[in-house]
Amino acid sequence: MWKKLKRDERAFTGLEAAIVLIAFVVVAAVFSYVMLGAGFFTTQKSQEVVHTGVQQASSSIELSGDIIGEGNTTANRLEKVRVFIQLTAGGNPVDISKTLITVTTDDAHHSFTLGSVADSSYFKVANKYGGDSDNLLEKFEKFELEINVTKEALGSSTDITANEKFQVEIKPPQGASVTVVRTVPASIDSVMTLY
Repeated sequence: MWKKLKRDERAFTGLEAAIVLIAFVVVAAVFSYVMLGAGFFTTQKSQEVVHTGVQQASSSIELSGDIIGEGNTTANRLEKVRVFIQLTAGGNPVDISKTLITVTTDDAHHSFTLGSVADSSYFKVANKYGGDSDNLLEKFEKFELEINVTKEALGSSTDITANEKFQVEIKPPQGASVTVVRTVPASIDSVMTLY
């Protein structure tokens, strides 16, 4: 009887098959866990990219009101441009001291930041409405930017004169820029609205 039990390996073969089956199930579970983890990681990274792209593409500032020009009637030239800006709805606060202002004419392309020019008459925050005294544009605040557009400030050979087109780009530290293209009127006044 002992010999019959020893030679009968049917139960042992079933046990081997069960062990192999369990090993396959464990390997499949580990593989699926790794694949799901990689999928979740990829989805999270894609979501971060989308949020960053939307934040970079949308502007956090907008124009508020007219663009005002100050002219020199004797020299028949545009000397200063006043731009009023505020936050867009739901926009994050913007540090104006890190905001880049670029003025482009037919023969000049010059950029300013608040700290980049020794003479504050080239670019400054002329007035702040509805807020505190810092250079952070926040909710319910409005800033009046004064930009000097004379040939001395822009480093150009000629001034901006009557019927001449120019561009002012306001680029905050984060988000899309706001571009303003205006034409100087045929008759230059000491104070005028630029269209």
